[in-house]
Amino acid sequence: MRIPLSFQRASLLVALVVLSGIAKGQSPAPANQESSSRSKSKSASKVALPDAGTVAEGVYRNRFFGFAYKLPYGWVDRTDRMQGDNEPGKSQVLLAAFEHPPEASTESINSAVVIATESVDSYPGIKSAAQYFGPLTELTTSKGFKVINEPHDMEVGTKTLARADYKREIGSLTMYQTSLVILAKGQIASFTFIGDSPEDVEKLVSNLSFGPLVAPSSKHP
Repeated sequence: MRIPLSFQRASLLVALVVLSGIAKGQSPAPANQESSSRSKSKSASKVALPDAGTVAEGVYRNRFFGFAYKLPYGWVDRTDRMQGDNEPGKSQVLLAAFEHPPEASTESINSAVVIATESVDSYPGIKSAAQYFGPLTELTTSKGFKVINEPHDMEVGTKTLARADYKREIGSLTMYQTSLVILAKGQIASFTFIGDSPEDVEKLVSNLSFGPLVAPSSKHP
């Protein structure tokens, strides 16, 4: 299957975040040469852009998609370093958080959570979240991962997301990855969770919730 250029940008971005340094502690490559703050003004285009989200009291909230994610205590947020220009048609990293600083040297799997979004218009004919897993799984397996569970539905709060599970052997270590996808408001939102065991990944997934959101007390830095 030929992967559209727009999908290569988004998926390779997520792959760089997740695969660069998770096992060895190398610093991930930035999404763009010029990082953009979450407070950066949005494009003047008439195209609606996803909410960049806010973090308050250890919880990331995104009103555009209607979800919240509780960050594990002590994790480091590297979202700003992974963001590119906030323009219509371009993929955006909404959250990139790690158990340990990606730049720190480590011989263990550095658990991570990466949430990204891009326009459905990048994929003519796409009708469901499950269809997004065609090229996504192709790219993931090309990076050395094996499919554990094929795409299937998963209920998270008030929403139904598509989910697939993968694993990759790295020497004596095993990296586990779960990806969740939802289509909403003309956008595709992907949630990627990395851990050193299925149980670790499940704990990370359980911190995601959809439903009524309490207004955050402060904006994301």
